[in-house]
Amino acid sequence: MEVQETRVQTDRVLTIPNILSMARLLGVPLFLWLILWPEFGGPKSDGWALLILMFSGVTDYLDGKLARRWNQISSLGRVLDPAADRLYILSTLVGLTWRGILPLWLTCLLLARDLMLSSMLPILARHGYGPPQVNFLGKAATFNLMYAFPLLLLSDASGWLGTLGAIFGWAFAGWGTTLYWWAGILYVVQVRRLVRADATAD
Repeated sequence: MEVQETRVQTDRVLTIPNILSMARLLGVPLFLWLILWPEFGGPKSDGWALLILMFSGVTDYLDGKLARRWNQISSLGRVLDPAADRLYILSTLVGLTWRGILPLWLTCLLLARDLMLSSMLPILARHGYGPPQVNFLGKAATFNLMYAFPLLLLSDASGWLGTLGAIFGWAFAGWGTTLYWWAGILYVVQVRRLVRADATAD
């Protein structure tokens, strides 16, 4: 006999997964400050910036895992988790592009995808829907990018470490960008289906 797993959504705010997501959000301005500090005459602090990115990646995995295991999936968590992902990606894009590590065309390509999805939100709101839930493909894209950015930051170092960082960093960046856009297109298709279904119902 197959046992079906049930997940309960809670309205609690102070859950462990939500606290982890909040901690990730608090790390965004600190990360951006560390990565841009050399541009304003400060010491190079890429090691600390890398640690914050690693912390973000670990907590990104844990908050979703613990929310499902402990039945602490919440409305707030559904907003905090993707918001933290987007802000880390945005801050990393700004920092690495400013430092000249990322080319401007790649930054524009990733930002264009987010602008495309942002344009869908008013359409969803008019039909009584909130932001679309993050799907597996979107999570996979985010994981690839979150691996790519620290490796690309590492590529700014000299020697074999920088070379390896560049090779693996660009590999993850290529996969991450492709999946990021693929997930974005699927979100657009999902929105169109919802709108058409509402139009048919009317």
